[in-house]
Amino acid sequence: MRRVATAVGVTPMAIYRHYPNRASLLNTLADEGFEELADRLAFKTFSGGVEERLTRMMEIYLQHALQKPRLFELMFLKPRAGARAYPWDFKARRSPTANLLEEVVQSGMDSGYFRKGDAWEIVFEMGALSHGLLLLYLGGRIAVPRAHFRAFYRRSFRRFIHGIRK
Repeated sequence: MRRVATAVGVTPMAIYRHYPNRASLLNTLADEGFEELADRLAFKTFSGGVEERLTRMMEIYLQHALQKPRLFELMFLKPRAGARAYPWDFKARRSPTANLLEEVVQSGMDSGYFRKGDAWEIVFEMGALSHGLLLLYLGGRIAVPRAHFRAFYRRSFRRFIHGIRK
């Protein structure tokens, strides 16, 4: 907490007035990251077919992760109290980011574009693919230039979508 206080130019006691401990501060940062990502997703108008809309949404996830890699790790990888958990929190629609993906996946099923199934499972499978690739890249396990990684990410996502098509 002292390093954080020094970095933002306040006293450690000032931070403790707002956050009782490190976990509370990290939860707040992660929650703000999710709010920012949800705002970025909600700000865009996603028109076109199901695949186009999902591709644009996943592109926002990609941009968010590459622009703020440590925040992305905190949001999706680090265990923390109060983090939403699958399936209950998501099926109760407590995730502003995943809710948007689920709506598009469900519309794809309703229209016959995708095979029928559990839309939330598919959203989590997409998330696992996306987050897994991003975390491997950010961790240096995919050793290609950023432009090549972006292309690989997009190809992987298209293959996944084509795999669940009807």
